[in-house]
Amino acid sequence: MDEQPEDGGLAEELIASVMAASRLLVAISARALASIDETLTLTQLRALMVLDGCGPVKLAELAAGLGVNPSTALRTVARLESRGLVDRQVNPDSRREVVLRLTDGGAELVARVLEYRRGEIAVLVGRLPAAERAGLARGLRALGAVADEPDLRGAGLSGSGPARFSDVLAAASGEVRPRRRAR
Repeated sequence: MDEQPEDGGLAEELIASVMAASRLLVAISARALASIDETLTLTQLRALMVLDGCGPVKLAELAAGLGVNPSTALRTVARLESRGLVDRQVNPDSRREVVLRLTDGGAELVARVLEYRRGEIAVLVGRLPAAERAGLARGLRALGAVADEPDLRGAGLSGSGPARFSDVLAAASGEVRPRRRAR
């Protein structure tokens, strides 16, 4: 997959298409959030999604999952905790550590947002002819596969974040995946 497309115009068209799709998906997320809770920010929703996908985690793990520093993650957690969406508990294995987890209310909010997003995406996908759907599925799987290649992990502008693109996608979709240790 190291080959560069011979047609630079096609590459630019693909880049523009992926960027437009990204904006569309962010807009769907924003609409979902606004329809369910107007006061929650997309950043706070991302934190809830990470907690939903990863289960109970320490603050440093949440910060890494969000690609932010721990103090930023702590402020986000404090806001979510004050709204009853996140709970902090002392780690039973190490009393000096705090473990973060979704409350029932936080899990329910995430489920509602995911259901709204899934519904909007299902409508869009349903409007595509069958051949276009199949091609889109293949293309998105291929894009996700190359995004998980080792040389691209953490290559974002911040240089931090989850180790695998597919883990980000899984957390965003609500899919629970087994956690993998870094090698």
